[in-house]
Amino acid sequence: MKSHTSINGFSLIELMIVITIIGILASIAIPSYQKYTQRARFSEVIIASDPYKIAVATAIQEGIAIAELKNGKHGIPNKIHATKNLASIEVSNGVITAMGTELVNNATYILKPDSEGSYFAISGTCLNNGYCHE
Repeated sequence: MKSHTSINGFSLIELMIVITIIGILASIAIPSYQKYTQRARFSEVIIASDPYKIAVATAIQEGIAIAELKNGKHGIPNKIHATKNLASIEVSNGVITAMGTELVNNATYILKPDSEGSYFAISGTCLNNGYCHE
């Protein structure tokens, strides 16, 4: 009698193909994940600047000159304590400049109010990095 012994499993070529496919997928996914993580980190900078934005808009609408608007004056909060993602927020002449830490490539988020305080133009390096939009 002949005995048939069958060996089940993957050949070396099949395993190499699977590893290659996983490598290709990882090379695409990792940079996208890192960009997504940095955008999520930078959202802390954007959210932290909201109270400053509201305070500047309120002060302008109350008739205070834009040149007088700075941290700690006319209801605008003092400088914020640095966090893991947020380095600083500074208000000078009504312009709000928020800076991120090295975790977000030291990106800046700049808000410049119009004369009525109803619209803020967005600029800074966050636009080029894709962390914020106008």
